[in-house]
Amino acid sequence: MANVLVLANETIGGEKLLETIRERNARGDARFYIVVPQSRPRYGRVIYDEAVRDSAQVRVDLALEFARLEGIEATGEVGDPDPYTAATDAVAHYGIDEIILSTHPGTSSGWLRRDLPERIQHGTGKPVEHVVVDIAKQGLPFRVTLVLANQTVASPVLVDHLKKLAEDGPRRFIIVAPQNSGDGRAVAGSRQRLAALIESLRGDEIVAAGMIGDPDPFTAAMNAVDYFFISEIVVSTLPEFRSRWIEGGLIDRIKRQTGKPVEHVEATAEQTAAAGA
Repeated sequence: MANVLVLANETIGGEKLLETIRERNARGDARFYIVVPQSRPRYGRVIYDEAVRDSAQVRVDLALEFARLEGIEATGEVGDPDPYTAATDAVAHYGIDEIILSTHPGTSSGWLRRDLPERIQHGTGKPVEHVVVDIAKQGLPFRVTLVLANQTVASPVLVDHLKKLAEDGPRRFIIVAPQNSGDGRAVAGSRQRLAALIESLRGDEIVAAGMIGDPDPFTAAMNAVDYFFISEIVVSTLPEFRSRWIEGGLIDRIKRQTGKPVEHVEATAEQTAAAGA
């Protein structure tokens, strides 16, 4: 059984990479280890380590969900911010036999500017298959919907809305819950709500992953748009008279800054409380 390392970041969902994994799996005798190095956000005055790690974990989770649906044996983890170190760590820890490395094209890849494929092959002595994914030209083989929510993240209204969107065709959901700065219990509650939503979607074979974002919902949204190839955005809030996000003009700000379609879903306090219970 060959242990195959898949090292990728922004290109993790590219069709060419997914097809390469399928083809290697079809040849048999392969176990895959997916590693996504952490990367720093561009927005926000304060960098929250939890949000940085979560963004990479989302890519890992989505890749593992793809593998599960394809019947591919795979595990994954967040790697060192330096992709060379992430690769050598994985080779040493998992006894890697082969490496699939995915990057952007040379004109836009920081990894290629650092000669990463050659360095990894020389440093590890393992064969490296380099897969170039041009997401800017080719897009992804599915739509990616960013869902921004906190108190209402597990409400039945939002769950039903996302399930209807999933009926339109291949789609991935990335759910971001802005953290309540300094309150660990509040973050734990947000993670529980995220887990409930993801589990509900997974029950319908819908691919989704969630993360805790920057405390400022606008910054959390901008970081997600920067991290991921987002098609459209769903913002879930309490009703207008109860929502600080609406009061602060969040939806209009996100529309103006991203140029993405933005849908607004409202859930009442009673619906939210019932979901929490």
